[in-house]
Amino acid sequence: MKTQHRKLYFLFIIGTVLFSCGGDDLKNVTAIDANKVTLSKDRTYDVDVVYSDSAKVKAKGFAPILDKVTPSAGAVYSEMPKGVKIYFYDEFMRSKGSITSDYAINKETERITIFRKNVVVVSDNMTFTTEELTWDENKRMYFSPAGTVTTKDGNILNGTSFSAPQDFSTYSITMPSGVGNIENGKLP
Repeated sequence: MKTQHRKLYFLFIIGTVLFSCGGDDLKNVTAIDANKVTLSKDRTYDVDVVYSDSAKVKAKGFAPILDKVTPSAGAVYSEMPKGVKIYFYDEFMRSKGSITSDYAINKETERITIFRKNVVVVSDNMTFTTEELTWDENKRMYFSPAGTVTTKDGNILNGTSFSAPQDFSTYSITMPSGVGNIENGKLP
């Protein structure tokens, strides 16, 4: 007799749980299931990439991890969750500068690369630090919402809307403020 009571009690509990889920909840489960997002992610470790043009090395890139992500819907992208370091070279293979960041994502279809977290750009004439930098391959330009430029002579310039051509030969920064060195009563 006790076994029969346990079975009835168990069926009562299961029935209560099942019927406590309203019809709307079950509809939501079906809607969520219909919008499944599947993706394929290929992971590569210790990636070295060499970019050359006309048989001359222009840049070398290094990433501890490179994830190539192919969503079931949407564009393919590559993610570097452990950061990236890129070195740029002149025609004589002398270093022209570098970009480092703790994270990067390359959106292949849009032809943009976004560097995030502790981004540092070093060029012949300055060092630029920011939390986000975007390289637009189509425009051959870099853009950042804000950052700090430190020139070779020690001047420090903070501002918003940073932009520079891909060789960082010049730059533009909006709403600048900073600290500058004055020699013999003149700005350098």
